[in-house]
Amino acid sequence: MTDAVITEHTESRHGPIVRQYQYGNGGVRVLDAKKSLKRLYRFDPSENMMTECDPARPDRTLRRFVFDSYGMIEETVAFGKHARTFRYENGAQRIAVREGGDYGAVGKLFTFEETGVSETGWGRNGEIERVFIFDAGNATITERSGGWFGDVERVIVFEGIGASLFREPESFLQFLMFTEWSESDRDAHIDEEVAKIRGGKTRGPPVSPYAYTGPRRTSSEPARGGSPASMPVQQSASISFEEGRQQRDRVAQDRYTSVRSDEIALQDRFERARSERGEFSKGKSVDIPIEDRFERARQDRGQLSRGKSVEIPLEERFGGSRSEREPLSRGRSVDIPIEERFEQARQDRGQLSRGKSVDIPIEERFGGAPRYEPPQVRERSVEVPLEDRSDDAPGESKKLTRGESIGAASRKRGRTRDL
Repeated sequence: MTDAVITEHTESRHGPIVRQYQYGNGGVRVLDAKKSLKRLYRFDPSENMMTECDPARPDRTLRRFVFDSYGMIEETVAFGKHARTFRYENGAQRIAVREGGDYGAVGKLFTFEETGVSETGWGRNGEIERVFIFDAGNATITERSGGWFGDVERVIVFEGIGASLFREPESFLQFLMFTEWSESDRDAHIDEEVAKIRGGKTRGPPVSPYAYTGPRRTSSEPARGGSPASMPVQQSASISFEEGRQQRDRVAQDRYTSVRSDEIALQDRFERARSERGEFSKGKSVDIPIEDRFERARQDRGQLSRGKSVEIPLEERFGGSRSEREPLSRGRSVDIPIEERFEQARQDRGQLSRGKSVDIPIEERFGGAPRYEPPQVRERSVEVPLEDRSDDAPGESKKLTRGESIGAASRKRGRTRDL
């Protein structure tokens, strides 16, 4: 089976071709206008996954798109890029795009309608950014910006395959992934268009039309047709000036690097700073007296006039507010006696009934539980006679034997050994 060819045109079907897509069973190959490979996508039906590989190194994975019954998950390998989730809603008639995982904020919505698919940006209540219109001939998909009647951004033409194949949610997500443009792709396309306008030159700094375009030569090369003796004079002048400047810088540098700071006098430290700074001159405003400086400001300001509200008496000012303020009326609930207010609540509540546990005897309630028995009271030792206490003591006691004595020297030797 030969691969289907999908071409992308700008502005109309007969516009210039900016991309080509070779769609087959193994995957999708994305080519630019010069038919050089830009992207490579591989299908893995066993794992229900589509993988984006590096065109220069096909064994290197850039992104993975995992499909399941709830939608699609975009797994990025590059550092710093957030993963996106595409989840079906409303019976797969809408796809919600979230940044950062299943619990991220909804950034975009793709809604499937009769004539195509609309993309809503900035959340669920945003505006339509672009639409994908499936034409009646089942051969093209037109992308418009701003709505169903917006400007045509691109037209995608299908050959060897029908456009209605991508009306299903899963296949539309595949189509959306391999036809999207990244920022680097747009910049490369702009550079290519600028190079075409400039006649094959790449983007660079602007060049003045009056600039010299002839052959260049360095200062060491002698001028053609000129007097070669004039160059050494100019070179010697510039060399002497440069050597003098370097010598002065070297002397100043050695002055501060070869001598310790504690050996430099305070006058020498600040002498160079004073010579470069110079002496400040007195400003002209010093000769103007302070009275003359602020006299004009006092004249312009003048004396503040009294406001018109001063002539209005206080009674007239606040008399209207007092007269308009009427006394508050008593509420109707004051005339209702307290018994009538809460009588209805007592009648609705009724009398509380006895619980069923009252009819259960106490023995049946706690029959399975061990009965509590108070501890036995121990006899006090005061009430025990002295004879009963020590009757058994003389018979059971043994006579203590006298221990063997140890000499003083042995005792001292054992004490030192223990220490």
